[in-house]
Amino acid sequence: MRILRLPMNKVAVPLSLLRKGDKAIIVSLDDSAISIKLMEMGCMPGEFLEVDYIAPLGDPISIRIGNYLLGLRKDEAVAIKVIKQ
Repeated sequence: MRILRLPMNKVAVPLSLLRKGDKAIIVSLDDSAISIKLMEMGCMPGEFLEVDYIAPLGDPISIRIGNYLLGLRKDEAVAIKVIKQ
């Protein structure tokens, strides 16, 4: 189990609020209904990610996590809390 040490001056925000090119660390998954699905896709607390693409209307969002690209719906991205780097 990984223990995250968060900086005191940083606030966790939903992934859906990031812009293209932003980098972040996943802090938590809020929606228990889809959290298992997200973890199976590599969205684990402590993982680094980069926002690769956001569709013109904001849905879907493409993120680079690990060595692959992952497409997320906006409702899934809202459930992922991150700290922007």
